[in-house]
Amino acid sequence: MKKILFVCLGNICRSAAAESIMINRLKGENLEAEVDSAGTGAWHVGEQADPRMREHSLERGYEVTSISRQVATNDFFYFDYIVAMDEQNLQDLKQRCPSPDLAKKLYLSTDFCEFHKIKGVPDPYYGGSQGFEQVLDILEDLTEGLLKKLEWS
Repeated sequence: MKKILFVCLGNICRSAAAESIMINRLKGENLEAEVDSAGTGAWHVGEQADPRMREHSLERGYEVTSISRQVATNDFFYFDYIVAMDEQNLQDLKQRCPSPDLAKKLYLSTDFCEFHKIKGVPDPYYGGSQGFEQVLDILEDLTEGLLKKLEWS
């Protein structure tokens, strides 16, 4: 079974929503994978996702239920794909990665996008409703692209 970890800064907006969207997509395609999310920082450990992200996600049919956690060293060994939401998260992961061989598992989220040609998913935390909607659009694109790129057996 494939194991996918989505990572953003605090694990309360982007990565939490990406986890929910991917789980939803997998169910829709009748595929199985283990999906989780984490943050590079520990500010929100133990908290639910941001209420605004939960609300906007629910309007699209995604229930964001994950509880924030910080990336752990074991994650680099356990997960097959570690998908960073932006360039800074990717750099933070590269610095924490225990070996160059494991760094091959690290990806920038928007590299999987088919329609959004941007470098990284913007953080909607300090913005308004439009920022959350934009992030969800990008996350839907990247999860669809990731599903297409993964080999299922």
